[in-house]
Amino acid sequence: MSTVVYSTKINFDDCHGNENVNFEVSHPAFIVDEDGSVVPSRDVTDSGSTLFIHGRTAFADDMAEIKIHGAPERRLTLKEILGLGQSPAFMRMKRSLLAPPMFVPENQRAPFPKNVGKVISSEMPDSALFKLTGKGADQEPKGIFYINKKTGEVLVSRSLDRERIAFYHMQVETTDLSGKTLEGPVDVEVAIIDQNDNRPIFKGGPHLGEVLEGSPTGTTVMRMTAYDADDPNTDNAVLRYNIVKQTPDKPSPNMFYIDPEKGDIVTVVSPALLDRESMPSHKYELEIVAKDMAGSDVGLTGTATATITITDKNDHAPEFTKPLFQATVNEGVTGVIVNLTVEDKDDPTTGGWRAVYSIINGNPGQSFEMNTNAQNNQGMLTVVKPLDYEISAFHTLLIKVENEDPLVPDVAYGPSSTATVQVTVMDVNEGPIFYPDPMRVTRHENIPIGSGIATLNATDPDSLQHQTIKFAILKDPAGWLSVHPVKGTVNTTAILDRESTYVKDNAYTAIFMATDNGSPPATGTGTLVITLEDGNDNAPSLYPSVARVCEDSKDLSVVLLGGRDEDISPNADPFKFELGKQAGLEKTWKITKVNNTHAQVSLLHNLKRANYNLPIIVTDSGMPPLTNSTEIKVQVCTCKKNKMDCSAADSLHMSLAMLICFSFITLLCL
Repeated sequence: MSTVVYSTKINFDDCHGNENVNFEVSHPAFIVDEDGSVVPSRDVTDSGSTLFIHGRTAFADDMAEIKIHGAPERRLTLKEILGLGQSPAFMRMKRSLLAPPMFVPENQRAPFPKNVGKVISSEMPDSALFKLTGKGADQEPKGIFYINKKTGEVLVSRSLDRERIAFYHMQVETTDLSGKTLEGPVDVEVAIIDQNDNRPIFKGGPHLGEVLEGSPTGTTVMRMTAYDADDPNTDNAVLRYNIVKQTPDKPSPNMFYIDPEKGDIVTVVSPALLDRESMPSHKYELEIVAKDMAGSDVGLTGTATATITITDKNDHAPEFTKPLFQATVNEGVTGVIVNLTVEDKDDPTTGGWRAVYSIINGNPGQSFEMNTNAQNNQGMLTVVKPLDYEISAFHTLLIKVENEDPLVPDVAYGPSSTATVQVTVMDVNEGPIFYPDPMRVTRHENIPIGSGIATLNATDPDSLQHQTIKFAILKDPAGWLSVHPVKGTVNTTAILDRESTYVKDNAYTAIFMATDNGSPPATGTGTLVITLEDGNDNAPSLYPSVARVCEDSKDLSVVLLGGRDEDISPNADPFKFELGKQAGLEKTWKITKVNNTHAQVSLLHNLKRANYNLPIIVTDSGMPPLTNSTEIKVQVCTCKKNKMDCSAADSLHMSLAMLICFSFITLLCL
């Protein structure tokens, strides 16, 4: 088997000594030796007309194109291709259609087309044609690659982008003129050789991190990660990170360090310098650069800003701005009387700054209360129970302030975290106070006009001023009472009536006022509640006042009468029911007691249709009892087919006396 030998020498310079140069040749049968010569590594049947040499170091990346001239044009026999007659070590598998791996650098410049490689057929008739199919040939994206139908040369028609498509997998076959397949198909694989044409990119953002003040040196703050679209198997996508600027640059220009390979940002200053309260800013901006080519000078760069916040810990106790606060308050009022101010160097947005106040001494009666103003962190001392000047004109309170969050272990609350508040109570002319209030008395209704009811008792709390008091009526709904302006004695001016609409639940309520002679005068009010005992001053009454009955009714019951009395027991029921004091009534009517409050009226025989006035006497149980004589109108009506006709009865009015007289005359005539 004859061998075609090619030899040329390439020159590659990365300006750094060309150490660890890695060469890749587009044809697998060729290598680049130590002195830069391109030599075959085995027998070469056909190299094609073009070779691509890719040279790469940590500092440089470039591509060379080599044109091949003088290759033999003769076709090798199948025996030569298959290696027949050679020793077993050089035996090859039977293969008449060969498609070596092909390589195309991305971003090539015109002119196009450019040769990529060549497909070889050992038994191809002169009339046979090569046919290339697949994505990139006759499938989308169409027309990128095509093949010389006669020679088998594969060509690329335009510049390619490895980051869009890094590998093309196609098929090649040979056909006759009619399109019938003669050989194949076999795979044609074209790899796009990467160039460093993509900068590192920091995706997302903003890039935020935070670190607690006082953190140990070496504390990890955050991780910065950039992405490079170039081939991750090459230095084109090997990134290195660096901090190029820190703002502000105090207390140290190098407060942070970034791991060049991982992108982790860590603290490098001492915990003492990482003090939020002494720093010029609570936020630091770091300009981060990511460079590919493993950080070499020729690498492409991408930039992002990392913002790091120094977070607060409660390492400062709140302190009052002064040790003594003073307040003045009028007696008898409530509300905020003084605001206590404090200073705290910690972050105002945290519980390490927000204050909590407490009264630790001077508040035995719980008259005072401390609250925090959420807007400015001030302590509000509030009077919640009115103060009395006559009891105490001066109060001294001891106030303590703490934070919502606990202090760090090495910090404690000191003397400045307590303060004294002196409260002076101002004397105010207070209105007289009634005692008891309300005053309750019990009196019998109907007592004589001018009867004494009660003597009001009011005292002036301003005991040091020796003021006089005058009484007056403020509210007397029924106008039953009078009051002596100096003595405070209350008398009746009218009859007290328990049954009055002004009395609720047997009680009558009046309101009085007492006014002192202070400047200006002050007034207090008191209530007098009079419980009225019942007297038998109301006779009972009956209901209903009208009853109806059918003239031919077999049921002689007329009406169920009920008694009622405005008085209460024992001056009301049980009631006594009787027929009126007219002779002969008992021959026609009968009244029967049902219970303490009701009685049944019945006829002894049927009556003719007419209206009858029946006298009934009802008596209560009072001592002495009261009696009421009432006439009940009884209508005797015509009843047919469940209808009651009382119209005729309305036209005929007959008293019981006339009825009795008529009945008596009738008896005489018999």
